[in-house]
Amino acid sequence: MNTKTVLIPGVAGFLGQRIALEFMRRGWEVAGMDVVEAPNAPAGIRYRRLALPDPALFDFIQEVQPAACVHCAGRASVPLSVSDPAADFHDAVPVTFALLDALRRAAPKCRTVLLSSAAVYGNPLRLPVSEDQPTAPLSPYGFHKLLGEILADEFTRLYALPTAVVRIFSAYGPGLRRQVVWDICERVLTSGTLRLHGTGEESRDFIHADDIASALATVVERAPFQAERYNLGSGQETTIRALACTLLDALGVNLEPEFDGSVRAGDPRNWCANITAVTALGYAPSITLESGLRTVAAWASAKLTSQS
Repeated sequence: MNTKTVLIPGVAGFLGQRIALEFMRRGWEVAGMDVVEAPNAPAGIRYRRLALPDPALFDFIQEVQPAACVHCAGRASVPLSVSDPAADFHDAVPVTFALLDALRRAAPKCRTVLLSSAAVYGNPLRLPVSEDQPTAPLSPYGFHKLLGEILADEFTRLYALPTAVVRIFSAYGPGLRRQVVWDICERVLTSGTLRLHGTGEESRDFIHADDIASALATVVERAPFQAERYNLGSGQETTIRALACTLLDALGVNLEPEFDGSVRAGDPRNWCANITAVTALGYAPSITLESGLRTVAAWASAKLTSQS
């Protein structure tokens, strides 16, 4: 087995691309799959166009014989999961089962990381939330991520497939055209106004995509892979009002954000991650929210200006 090949389902996505680049930087070979044409995936990887679940997945894994797998495939939208739970389920649970079963048969020693979400916690009992707190999802997305975690338990306990689950908090970075950071940029730069859901006192734990990629590579290289869970965030709680003000400053816009007081279905109130478990492996966040938002503001400004 080539001990330096990582398989990345969903490699052409926002996180998948960055994860591939991080592993390449660390000297790994990368094999990946996604539903898009190969040019949309990072250059220099072994790429296969597949829409999972697909029987061809087994053949590709047998051919590649990966030492590690980082499962990025699937949807990542709470609102879309609420409006279309069937599609969210299909892109999450059957896909995850098909991947784990193919790995069990074709590469049974492959260290497999499942990307889960803080959405499995719902509204935590206390902050910062630790991995041993009860799960109580508020959305189909959260429930389906939790089902994926249960599948990891199944394949580790019954078939000895090495797995680890990483619960990602609020990811952001250049290239992500959804969620609150992008929403703020788009509304401010296209309409010159900013009105958001909620009260502004809701909070999240924001983590830059490059820090996510670094953490996942660290998990692959150092975790015990006994179906354990890891929170992945910055460890810092930021209110949406504070986020908006910092981002407005990065955009160079003098504007006071407004909030409509509404609560969207599936949205939790407050999040902040206890990241003790992942930092014990040697990971530490390296990108501050202020510097990360400046890069997003510059990217969004360039993209939205070119479209106008």
